[in-house]
Amino acid sequence: MARSDALQPTAPEPEEPQRVEQTTFEEGFTLKTLIGAIFIALFMLPGGMYLGLVAGQGVGDAAEWVTIVLFAEVARRSYSPLRKQEIYILFYIAASLTAVVNADRGLGGGPFSHLIWNAYFTSSPASAPISGQIPTWAVPGASSGGIVNRELWHPDWLIPIVLLVVTELCGRLSWMGMGYALFRITSDVEKLPFPYAPVAASGATALSEAGSESWRWGIFSTGTVIGLMFGFVYIGIPVITGTLFGQSFEIFPIPFADYTTNVENILPAAIVGLSFSLGNILMGFVLPFEILAGAAFASVLGMIVMNPILYHAGLLPNYHKGSDALVTKLSVDMDFWLSIGIGINIAIAILGIGLVMSSVRAAKIHRRERNFSLAPPPGRGDLPLYMAIGAWLFATAILIILCRVLVPSFPVWISVFFGLIWSPFNSYISARMIGITGRGISFPYLKEASIVTSGYQRVDVWYAPMPLADHGGVAQRFREVELTGTKFTSILKAEAVMFPLILVSSFLFWSFFWNSNALPNAAFPYAQRFWPIQAQSSAVIQQINIPRTDGTQNYFMNAIKPLYIAFGTIGGLVSYGIFTLFKLPLLFFYGFAGGLGLFPANTIPQLFGAWIGRRFMARKYGAENWARYAPVLLAGFSCGTGLLSLVAIAIALIAKAVAKLPY
Repeated sequence: MARSDALQPTAPEPEEPQRVEQTTFEEGFTLKTLIGAIFIALFMLPGGMYLGLVAGQGVGDAAEWVTIVLFAEVARRSYSPLRKQEIYILFYIAASLTAVVNADRGLGGGPFSHLIWNAYFTSSPASAPISGQIPTWAVPGASSGGIVNRELWHPDWLIPIVLLVVTELCGRLSWMGMGYALFRITSDVEKLPFPYAPVAASGATALSEAGSESWRWGIFSTGTVIGLMFGFVYIGIPVITGTLFGQSFEIFPIPFADYTTNVENILPAAIVGLSFSLGNILMGFVLPFEILAGAAFASVLGMIVMNPILYHAGLLPNYHKGSDALVTKLSVDMDFWLSIGIGINIAIAILGIGLVMSSVRAAKIHRRERNFSLAPPPGRGDLPLYMAIGAWLFATAILIILCRVLVPSFPVWISVFFGLIWSPFNSYISARMIGITGRGISFPYLKEASIVTSGYQRVDVWYAPMPLADHGGVAQRFREVELTGTKFTSILKAEAVMFPLILVSSFLFWSFFWNSNALPNAAFPYAQRFWPIQAQSSAVIQQINIPRTDGTQNYFMNAIKPLYIAFGTIGGLVSYGIFTLFKLPLLFFYGFAGGLGLFPANTIPQLFGAWIGRRFMARKYGAENWARYAPVLLAGFSCGTGLLSLVAIAIALIAKAVAKLPY
């Protein structure tokens, strides 16, 4: 989307933007990509687990680049270079296998990380009021041998593991089936532009030049060297010192330097800090300046300017001086910003629905429907549409049945409504928004509100596999696959291989890792700092439907303030109108709306990086050239940081394994 785009939600004219159409398609899943998938599962997955616990980030970028560079070099020296389609499938597999499962908790390493978190939560102090109600089909009791001895292979884990496998399978069938159907509607039929799909597709295909003498390889190498040096200081030293001495030493604070308590006498409740991660600067090189400017402006306005004002007005009763940034963030969110954020998201949803309706009317005016056709391009590897919808219906029905069996007293109509009505409706609206603006919509805390209003008063419902999902983003993924000229059957084959591969590797690595390390501990600074806070938040949410004996409301329910939500909704719509009046870009509004809940410690360095890129780099290299250089530089930096991290993690894992030997 152009930076000069105004906020007015008018549908795109039929002649803009121009869609790029791919006419030839080739198979991308071959023996080479199969070997690549096994390589990623064996070497990248455990690195992502460790790095997430140490620094709260995965090795996704490193896994993608390292795998591509390694296999491209081997293939070239074997006189069998990788084709563009094979490179994209390797990219797809690496991104899928090494994705962070839960960024807030620093959990990666596949689906079994959910069970590790449940094991920690059920024995944590935060869960004490409800530990007796946590169902054993979700996690064994705190006194179970599987928890006490940290043995994921213990018989008490059998039912939770079976449920995990079934829900993971249903989840994949659901998002692939519904996502493909949405792609056929929004891309093949409605011809929406999907503005960010060409960017992602061109980035993936550019990996084919890795190892050559092209400009991309030179910039990538520069970024890699920078990443290696910074990664040694930021990640390597904490990991190695934590392994050797049991206490990590941080030159740069992880995740950021916290000055909240230093300024509390002048600015009480203000969340002040600064991240020293060079990745934030480089991320600012890549992301749109308008989004970062809006996010930084909103985060500073909310967390630094407004919080002291709210405190003096008596609107932050749960804040206490002496609290660090994380505790302060939790308290101010519960007192004020959570309800405001819900209202702002409702405003964004209203605007998104209005944008969809506007575009539909524009399509009728321009008679685009006369070009609608359900026939896919020949050779693309499409499956019949009824098979995709059938897979989604089957998976959704299984999840509804599971909810009924596991939580028989919970109203089944809520599961049916979420699975068969709300999820496809919300997914379609989100897919159209992504196809037009590049951004979806969300309705926050819908599940929580539904459980509370249902009158159900037990904890087990929070662990039930509720069929509530937004598959709108998958439509763009299929558009990316199409733009690379890769047959859709390649994705199906890759998913069929990845599913058992990630289950087996996730189980094996987490079994070893959890059995040899009590989590969290001082060797994992991110987990040690954030897990107790995340556990407290989870405990609060899981008690919102349980009436208190003293008649008072739960802490979370006190945080849901309808009046504040109304103010947030009105404020979001009014802000939209003001930004429209001053003809500010749409991206600035989206950045502003999302930035109210972010830490200024991260948004300020990102904006600084964007300013450097625009003020100096773009002038030196030219705006068009710099727009091509920045993503490659960031990818090289991520690869260098990830490589150094993998080396440090390998040393740590070897040390842990040796420490377990009895001789």
